[in-house]
Amino acid sequence: MIKRLKYSEIDFVKYAQCLENSEQRKYSASKVFLDVSSNNRWELLVYNDYEAVMPIPYVKKYGLKIVHNPMLCQQLGIFSKKEDISINEAFYGYLNKNYLVRVYKFNDCNQFHSQIELRKNFLILPDSYENVYSKYSPKRKRKLRLDKDVLNVSKIKMVSFNEAKGFIEANMLGLDKEGDLSGFLRIFEMFYHLGHLQFSAFYYNNSIINVIAIYEDKYTVALLGTFNDKKYVKISGASVLIDNVIKDFIETKIFDFEGGELPNIEEFFRGFRPEFRPYGIIESSVKKLVKDLIALIIKGKFFNLK
Repeated sequence: MIKRLKYSEIDFVKYAQCLENSEQRKYSASKVFLDVSSNNRWELLVYNDYEAVMPIPYVKKYGLKIVHNPMLCQQLGIFSKKEDISINEAFYGYLNKNYLVRVYKFNDCNQFHSQIELRKNFLILPDSYENVYSKYSPKRKRKLRLDKDVLNVSKIKMVSFNEAKGFIEANMLGLDKEGDLSGFLRIFEMFYHLGHLQFSAFYYNNSIINVIAIYEDKYTVALLGTFNDKKYVKISGASVLIDNVIKDFIETKIFDFEGGELPNIEEFFRGFRPEFRPYGIIESSVKKLVKDLIALIIKGKFFNLK
């Protein structure tokens, strides 16, 4: 039996236990990650007594709840002790019948009988750094061998959020609105002060030319952002920063690249020879949302959307 719980009704102890013991465990489903990224706008679908859970983030539009994965939250989905397609299908059906879904992303373990669109992601699983490095592409290894004249005037340094902020603002690409940038920075700042996010910078001639944002929890380090000064792309500072993080953490933690849909980004990530781990996504157009709203009103489920 699936129950729908508002945020105030969730037993967060049982929720955390379910996540911790799940086969699909993802840092992005943790309470702290969802609270920050969604501004506490999420509720929960629960199977029996927290045998399986499915967090549902939403935004409010015109007084309606519309399901939408928040910024930087790549994967959610269903979490249970053992992956079960029949339970997944039950959650999938409940989601589609009771919510307006703009964007919902499952995790890379979730399997379905239903046809679901897939998105790309890449992981490196825990191993010795020597083994991981040996698999890098020849091109990636070449990029990591910096010339002596570059080495003599470059360094890697951990920087604070305030030190990284200006560089991120000047070099963040792919955002449509100013509000998107402020949203990302709000999330970065909160994670930083909670002790989950660190910023690693590549300095060249005493100036930052690359910054990466790394989220860390007990099992995973995730690449939440890569920011580069285009004038220095040939120096390959981003590759050096990512390799440095892999070197520091890969023996005990998963390295999650958090994406790979854009061809140039996919090519860059594949140079580290990660495992390809696609995940499912439901994505609806505005036109389909209107049709779904009308259908829910006809079924008498309009109150669920408020």
